Amino acid sequence: MASDKVANSTDYPKRGLGSRLSGLGLSLGALAIGVPALALSSSVGSDGIDARRLQAEPYNLTGRKIAIGQVEIGRPSQFGIDKIAVENSIVRVGRVFELDGPAIPDESVDGHAANVASVMISQDKTFKGVAPNAVLYSDAIGNLTEFIGQNEECLASQHIALQNSGDVRAMNFSFGEPLSRDPRPGAMLDGNALLTQCIDWSSRVHKLLYVIAGNQGRGGIPIPTDNFNGINVAYSRRIDGRFVRLDRANLTSEPAASATRGPDIETNVGLRRSINLVAPGREIEMFDPDGQRTVSSGTSFAAPHVVATIALLQEFGDRQFRAGAEHWSLDSREPLVMKSVILNAADKLQDPGDGSLLGMARTLLDEGGKDWTESDAYTDQTIPLHVELGTGHLNAFRAYEQLAGGQWQPGESVPEKGWSYSALAEAGGIEDYIFEQPLKGGSYLNATLSWERIVELNSTDEYFDVGESFTGQPVSNLDLYLLPADTDNLDESVWSSVSDEDSLEHIFIPIPETGRYKLRVIQKETVLEEAQPYALAWWAQTAD
Repeated sequence: MASDKVANSTDYPKRGLGSRLSGLGLSLGALAIGVPALALSSSVGSDGIDARRLQAEPYNLTGRKIAIGQVEIGRPSQFGIDKIAVENSIVRVGRVFELDGPAIPDESVDGHAANVASVMISQDKTFKGVAPNAVLYSDAIGNLTEFIGQNEECLASQHIALQNSGDVRAMNFSFGEPLSRDPRPGAMLDGNALLTQCIDWSSRVHKLLYVIAGNQGRGGIPIPTDNFNGINVAYSRRIDGRFVRLDRANLTSEPAASATRGPDIETNVGLRRSINLVAPGREIEMFDPDGQRTVSSGTSFAAPHVVATIALLQEFGDRQFRAGAEHWSLDSREPLVMKSVILNAADKLQDPGDGSLLGMARTLLDEGGKDWTESDAYTDQTIPLHVELGTGHLNAFRAYEQLAGGQWQPGESVPEKGWSYSALAEAGGIEDYIFEQPLKGGSYLNATLSWERIVELNSTDEYFDVGESFTGQPVSNLDLYLLPADTDNLDESVWSSVSDEDSLEHIFIPIPETGRYKLRVIQKETVLEEAQPYALAWWAQTAD
């Protein structure tokens, strides 16, 4: 959901930034004297996603030993390979590639890719990235020709997913494909473009969470924003120094909100919405391949805030597992767990200081200046996501707190904050999470349920090759209910999230009165022979 990035202030060799495949950013040119804000610093700090707090004592989370990935048209520079790269660069990429092979010296070096990488891993003291010690693997698709397309993009994605002995935790996509380039007759955003299917397949098979720069609307580059298993990100801008409002340059994905933009709206088929989350993206200060600073805007630069936050959470999760922490397992590495945790920890309304709004740090406004409670997602139990805001604004520190609540099993009495990774084997299957303590009347409960769309690779082996295809299965239908603890009657539910089309349910609702409650996960329909995995995250306030 951003304007296409056509060029940076400096052109680099073999940039290949054509209209058929574009990074999602709006360049503001190289940093010049008089730029009013140091936005990378503020976007990573308390005015943005509050990751600085996690980097400092006592948390010391910087992404150490966590591998993350990046696929784009081009790639950042790397010293020893590219002439433009500087020794002791503050953006130190782990390895760079072109398609499924090594990087070609001085080929496909790209300012846009370098900017995105710097948001994630910059080690500059003033403009430190979100996860400066994460290991970034970056792949360039290469200079655009009519022969480069979704097959090659899938191949590059697989190549990155297999790095670090197959242990890459998240993947950044700050580019996309226009529908006009999709070879399917009458191509639509129905989840069945080859690249979209590839992402849903890879997420499940390679166990990594894809984060996609949101870009639907009219004339955008929306493939693969119609994926089911990743996170699609819109971008925010600052008001009085804080990132609290959706930027107007975001393209709107739903026809009702885009009626004035013409008849050819690129939007998901059916009622499924495209945006899951908002992150900082306006006037972000970053670094070019030669180490010079630049300022740009767009969803391109919102997505890497999310990917690098995952690196921080993964470092914490691994630390907990090694320490033998109670209520912990390697399930914290699951992409579904990361998705539910991050989305559930997002900011919607600023907490007044009494914990009733779960410590949320800001009130996030949409393009029209309205907050989450003024949307149909707040009043309609069949709509889990706000049309523009998803579940809210990325907050890295609250995501840490959500994850730190620990893993709990269905049937257990659970604390006010935590997460679960489980599975339902059949239609009609039910799992309950009963809150151990009464919840406080008037306070809010936030809960997010996510599950995978199953996509299979049509191949004689387990690896994708150019020319092969995928088969996507229909998405199972899971529902989420908030019930009084002493009832099994769904008619007595306080609220529910019962979308028929998405692979995500979300509840944000005030508790009507102090009392005991439970969350219920129901598998309404399934077409799978195996059990359907899901991840549930919740956050509530208990009574005094």
